[in-house]
Amino acid sequence: MNNFYDTIIIGGGQAGLSSSYYLKKQNQDHIVLEKADASANVWRTDRWDSFTLLTPNWTFQLPGAEYSDQNPNGFMPREEIISRFDHYIKQYQLPVQYQTQANAVELSTEVGRYSVNTDHSVLYANNVIIATGLFQKPKIPTFQHSISKDILQLHSGHYRNPQSLPPGAVLVVGSGQSGCQIVDELLENDRKVYQSIGSAGRAPRRYRGKDVFEWLNLAGFFDQPVSKLPSPKAKFNANPQVSGRNGGKALNLHQFAHDGVVLLGHLKHADDQQIFLATDLKENLAKADKFEKELVKMIDQHIETSGLDAPIEELPELMDGFDMPEITELDLKAAGIKTIIWAGGYSFDFSLVHLPVFDSDGYPIQERGVTAYSGLYFLGLPWLYKQKSGLLLGVGEDAEYIVSIISGVNHVPDNHPF
Repeated sequence: MNNFYDTIIIGGGQAGLSSSYYLKKQNQDHIVLEKADASANVWRTDRWDSFTLLTPNWTFQLPGAEYSDQNPNGFMPREEIISRFDHYIKQYQLPVQYQTQANAVELSTEVGRYSVNTDHSVLYANNVIIATGLFQKPKIPTFQHSISKDILQLHSGHYRNPQSLPPGAVLVVGSGQSGCQIVDELLENDRKVYQSIGSAGRAPRRYRGKDVFEWLNLAGFFDQPVSKLPSPKAKFNANPQVSGRNGGKALNLHQFAHDGVVLLGHLKHADDQQIFLATDLKENLAKADKFEKELVKMIDQHIETSGLDAPIEELPELMDGFDMPEITELDLKAAGIKTIIWAGGYSFDFSLVHLPVFDSDGYPIQERGVTAYSGLYFLGLPWLYKQKSGLLLGVGEDAEYIVSIISGVNHVPDNHPF
């Protein structure tokens, strides 16, 4: 391996590969550093066996490999996602260097603008694209260590299937997409489930004749710029509850309650076999309900203003969750809980970048991925530029823009804030 490249891309996921694709088209010298030993590592190792895309297949928009098969409205399984990434790398001969962990990005005193310290050597580059995403560290509270060793604890990224869990009830902590999908699968396998919920919203799978993501795309939701966010922290909000499994289905906490799930407020603390819960169950249920109502209202408004012919539909208004008591303490042993699945998502960590380019949340200070340091870019983050910037649907647009700057096709605009 050389020690100098015009561009070094850190991260071999959808963002890193998209930028490699465009650099390859421009005949730009570059390399992709991937710490895992295979492509699509997140899809390959941090997803359960029955995982599918949550968005329809047509949203698979890797540049040069846009979905064009016969099932655009289906939801491809994990194995197909992985296969498509593997084929993408082979088809375009993208220069991915596996098993190479980037540990530090610094200003170079020797060659080019930057040095990249890896676990093998020091590399140098004029440009560095940080394409590691927002999901570096599983979110698990420190009080997990206070919980009895008799209870299996695992993060949702390490969950594989119900059969891999010990017999007994399961406590799922979290009600975003992962938590609710796992609860749904456990229910189908006749497991007793307790779920500690947060404030994640809910989306219908289909509404007025179309998949909800098709409506959102038509209404311009995914093209909303970051300036539309109500606050900077809003970009970290949990994704709404929905599933692509079994042809796609809606997920609803009230339906879970109806089907026997014991809903709980958010988990505050734990001690041995005892957990302590907030009394915010009803509040969080109301937030999920409100999210769905506002979402369908936006779709209704788009249909009306666009003069579209779409049948009126009233979504069922379930209330079962509100009948649940607010439990403040629960004895895990008495409840028969043998497994806790932490489904609170991930935290991000950009500590490898040794430059002052982060805000108080640790999120990169940038304009469409371009930082104040010439040649340093970020890619593949939600709300980097638009709502879809972190999705397969939109990452290619930002990758093309950044590569256009690197290759000199475009220049940093005069009104760039830095």
